[in-house]
Amino acid sequence: MLMNWRVAGALVMAGTLIAPLSGCGSGTREVPLSEPPRAAADETSRPAPVRDPRPVIAAFGDSLTAGLGVEPADNYPSRLQAKLDAEGYRYRVVNAGNSGDTSAQGLNRLDSVRALRPQIVIVALGANDGLRGTPVDVTRRNLDEIIRTLKQDGASVILAGIEIPPNYGPQFTAEFRAIYRGLAKEYRVAFLPFLLEGVGGHPELNQENGVHPTAQGYSIITENVWKVLKPMLRRSS
Repeated sequence: MLMNWRVAGALVMAGTLIAPLSGCGSGTREVPLSEPPRAAADETSRPAPVRDPRPVIAAFGDSLTAGLGVEPADNYPSRLQAKLDAEGYRYRVVNAGNSGDTSAQGLNRLDSVRALRPQIVIVALGANDGLRGTPVDVTRRNLDEIIRTLKQDGASVILAGIEIPPNYGPQFTAEFRAIYRGLAKEYRVAFLPFLLEGVGGHPELNQENGVHPTAQGYSIITENVWKVLKPMLRRSS
């Protein structure tokens, strides 16, 4: 099922609106130009930071992962953390979504995700490639390297499929869709065919831009991810 593409042309422009599965933006905090000076802290008196021992689940994607346009607690990684806690699974979900990211930009920041030493990585990238008409072989090559590198690190991967509007013709759309099925089969990774299943194309579940989900839409996306993720979890973690 495809998204409402009445704003598809705008998606490629500012990097704020992405595709049926786009990236997400992160907020910034304004700092006054003249903050009062702070007393230098005695480093020796600071308690050592407490290390979170829970295994990491990294949600690696674009604006749909980051949660553009909704409260931080309403994006799917945050909702996923709440669900894990409620179900008694001791994992820590890290939101590694970045608004506007293409597969190439995701590949460029892969090391920051690897530094988390994640046990599971949910890869949801490529929507912006599709909107920009990036050659299919380029997108596939970037995603291939991301998946291969993560697996070499010992991480389990969930690959979330992307659907794009038919702007570039049915052949391009079909070839783009096949990227995800092909990689999931080749690397034998868990596969979610369409991250926005049940949300894309439903105006009441999307924001006014017709692209990014509402909080209610993210609730459905969380369930989509949960169905694939749950069999990979261990309560003993």
